[in-house]
Amino acid sequence: MNNEPFVHILLEWYLHHKRDLPWRNTNNPYIIWLSEIILQQTRVAQGLPYFERYLQNYPTLEDLALAPSEEVMRLWQGLGYYSRARNLHDCAKYLYYNFEGNFPESYSELIRLKGVGSYTAAAIASFAFAEPVAVVDGNVFRVLARYFGIGTDIASGKGKKEFEQLANSIIPKDRPGEFNQAIMEFGALQCVPKNPDCDNCPLKGGCFAYAKKMVNELPVKIKKLKIRERYFQYYHIICGSQTVVKQRKEGDIWQGLFDFPMYELDNFEDNFKEPVSVFEDNLAFGTITVIQDEHVYKHILTHQKIFANFVKFVVDESFRSVLAGWASGRGYLMVDTKELENLAKSRLILKYLNEEK
Repeated sequence: MNNEPFVHILLEWYLHHKRDLPWRNTNNPYIIWLSEIILQQTRVAQGLPYFERYLQNYPTLEDLALAPSEEVMRLWQGLGYYSRARNLHDCAKYLYYNFEGNFPESYSELIRLKGVGSYTAAAIASFAFAEPVAVVDGNVFRVLARYFGIGTDIASGKGKKEFEQLANSIIPKDRPGEFNQAIMEFGALQCVPKNPDCDNCPLKGGCFAYAKKMVNELPVKIKKLKIRERYFQYYHIICGSQTVVKQRKEGDIWQGLFDFPMYELDNFEDNFKEPVSVFEDNLAFGTITVIQDEHVYKHILTHQKIFANFVKFVVDESFRSVLAGWASGRGYLMVDTKELENLAKSRLILKYLNEEK
């Protein structure tokens, strides 16, 4: 199979159509790694401001490694998939303390780093160190499946292996980084998932899917994610300028982020709109105003759909010390308005707070 036309056309197209993105103007592995972690499962338009903020706050790997974890998480706030931020910080510290802040220069070593999978390792290896190893992401799957007519399920282990082997067989040894950028960009801008402009595609002459009218059938993805529904009843407890918060622990979503005391329910049908009190087994708190919000907030994650309701408790300021003792006994914190603003929170909590103002 002669793949030279495919490679040549992609590289030529990229020369004239590539977006001017900051991580494309460098071979600095730190900048490339930072961009790749941020852009995992994230659109460029959404990730770019975060990349710029991180680079401004942490211009070197040493700066990131020595930064407080709370600060690193706060900068990530709103981007989602927070394990990426934790892995980012852990990896920076590992490289700083064990490799003098230097990145390994080969794919086989890079893939051993925390938070670095096959795609990210290939990206760093090819962009920073010119190693001819192919990146395979959703855009690459789509371009290869359509052009070469591959019907193997991209969600299967067999499919992933088949596409990686094909990509690595055609990557030019003298321009690996540029080719990887080109095929990803082509999938992002030209060979898009829905309604691609195939009539004006430079690859249409050799494209299997275009010739067979199978553009909408390729790539094939059979595996379906199981979505778990969860129901959260949050308690927004305030006393003067103080708010009760808790930090989420390991083993659940939003690990390390801050939210409010919460109970997880089986559903809202039996519990929603019912009068609730989190203080029923404690000392009297004096005047407590209970504001039951009937609005249900919906937050969709990759494997979970969260439904959340918030009940606001306003405790009289004369009972601040009693409330503080109650909170401390349950592992909660009391923070003032400025502290609450600076804590890293999930997008769900941010949305509630913004609407609650």
